[in-house]
Amino acid sequence: MLRVLDSTVLIDFMRGRPAVERVAAVRRSGDVAATTAINVEEIVRGLRAAETDAARRLFTGLVVLPVGSRAGWQAGTWRRDFAARGVTLWQADCLVAATAMMHDATLATGNPKDFPMGQLEVEHWPVGQ
Repeated sequence: MLRVLDSTVLIDFMRGRPAVERVAAVRRSGDVAATTAINVEEIVRGLRAAETDAARRLFTGLVVLPVGSRAGWQAGTWRRDFAARGVTLWQADCLVAATAMMHDATLATGNPKDFPMGQLEVEHWPVGQ
């Protein structure tokens, strides 16, 4: 199984919190840990100076999924449909979710409420705990 790690999980991992053991368990089970180019940007944008090397090592050990046109289309559809119901979704979250869905992956996140898309399999990985 492919697991896409959202930015909340990646930050937890870089700071040596519980995500470290969860990612290790994913790998022990034979599953593949991945993320998206969107998450790489989010992490790099918020890096503390002392975290640069840790971030480079982290991304070297993950499959980084590209965001394609199908994912872009799906993300736009979700944003439009949810907006019509009065729910605002973030562009980045929709692109991450759609990329995970296009790869038949489960999305691991500390913020499952940000991913209300019914077609998407989401695992809640509480952060900092």
